[in-house]
Amino acid sequence: MTMTRRGFLAAGTAALATAKLPAFAQQQLPAPIRLAATTRVLDVNGRAATVFGLAGPTSQGLVLDPGQRFRVDLTNNLPEPTLVHWHGQIPPNIQDGVPDIPRPMLKPGESRSYDFEPLAGTYWMHSHVPMQEIRLLAAPLIVRSAQDVAADRQEVTLFLHDFAFKSPEEVMAEIKQGHGGGSHGSGGTHDEPAKGAGHSMAPATETKEMDHSAMGHGTMNHDAMGGGMQGMMRSMMPGMMGDMAGMEMDLNDYDWDAYLANDRTLADPEIVRVERGGRVRLRVINAAAATVFWIDTGKAAARLIAVDGHDIRPLDGNRFGLAMGQRLDLELDLPDEAGSWPILALREGARERTGIVLATAGAQITKIPELAEQEAPAFDTDLSQELLLEALHGLPERSVERSHMVMLGGTMDPYVWTINGAVWGQHRPVVATTGERVQLSFHNMSMMGHPMHLHGHVFQVVDINGRKVDGAQRDTVYVPPMSMVTVSLDAGEAARWMLHCHHMPHLETGMMTEFQVTA
Repeated sequence: MTMTRRGFLAAGTAALATAKLPAFAQQQLPAPIRLAATTRVLDVNGRAATVFGLAGPTSQGLVLDPGQRFRVDLTNNLPEPTLVHWHGQIPPNIQDGVPDIPRPMLKPGESRSYDFEPLAGTYWMHSHVPMQEIRLLAAPLIVRSAQDVAADRQEVTLFLHDFAFKSPEEVMAEIKQGHGGGSHGSGGTHDEPAKGAGHSMAPATETKEMDHSAMGHGTMNHDAMGGGMQGMMRSMMPGMMGDMAGMEMDLNDYDWDAYLANDRTLADPEIVRVERGGRVRLRVINAAAATVFWIDTGKAAARLIAVDGHDIRPLDGNRFGLAMGQRLDLELDLPDEAGSWPILALREGARERTGIVLATAGAQITKIPELAEQEAPAFDTDLSQELLLEALHGLPERSVERSHMVMLGGTMDPYVWTINGAVWGQHRPVVATTGERVQLSFHNMSMMGHPMHLHGHVFQVVDINGRKVDGAQRDTVYVPPMSMVTVSLDAGEAARWMLHCHHMPHLETGMMTEFQVTA
């Protein structure tokens, strides 16, 4: 799997790599791009709001040209420490951007340099401090390919957020007290959370390898299993899905004040000028803290061509969903006529929506209400969308050398979310050895969906509720309630890589572990 191996071979600090270059070659390196974590002021429905952001040379975020290295000097202009994670990229672990794993956060006024070869595609960057991400400390990271440059199409980025005027601390307090205003179901769980749960980004205490023979999850010897666990899950899943029909899922646990598309609401949406009969590559990034969206292209014919930065076999349609941390690339063919085409992001299970408008010069643009007439459905509860996705270039065939069952659980009251029954700091690492083919089976026994993100690796979806697939390559996979999704990957650089839910309130209350790779 070239993506993961590239990350492994790139291991080592940028300083060491540069030091090996002759003096004349070092002088020819382009100047690093300057990126700043900073505050900014947004107009949210006529009300000023101070939020965080990542300011590049010309706008929020970065766009890299084909073949351009990720050479960035990051400066913290915030009044508090921070650190930025390059979501979906595979830098050397020391540059991955998780506080204290292994490097500390940047103090106010401090700068740090980054240098690695990026993966081409639609990515993003964000603070790995959940409360800062709730304050919008995130931005697009677009790495264009030679094919992008050669293609006769316009590129448009749609960056989605959920937003609250209240502080993240107030938001979390309301969620924990059950006053977030979101729609809740039973809040039931089959997983008892660890007591004394809490979330800290500090390094975890070193742990010995688990005694897996005494547990129902953890590391499993794939050959010795003889497919027993997988077979059992295949037989259980149809019944589980049937049981779900009579249960109410927890779709949303907070009603945000606004939903933003490129920092704006539908009260004053961004108008993107397009050509009659033009083709558009729409790069959609769900940077929301806790909101799943449907992307509705309306009368603009669309094809889904990539997810999480990786090409898939094109899939026609005009409505596709994505969970927090995920990305979709849509190719749209616009009619050869003057007009406007709203591209809407619909909040799952609710009427709220946001979006942008594609419009030819001089086209009449009709105001779009921020509330739809009907609620959007829940997203991919049966994983029907994920089942349709097929990687254009999947993992090479090889035998699986290590398998892990990763149990996802938690409760709404108390508001605590766990991986394998433990919160961060009380977790036991998910282990592997560099170069091994590894399978991770995410089994969600809670009544909320969990977008599971793995740092430092690209994985391929290979099994959905017991059904074998040649699925999409991803870095973030959505696991709906009472479901199981299995992904396959090749373990990369020997290091501690974070594995966590990308729902920020879940992450803040403990839903993180580590994928610990040894040499």
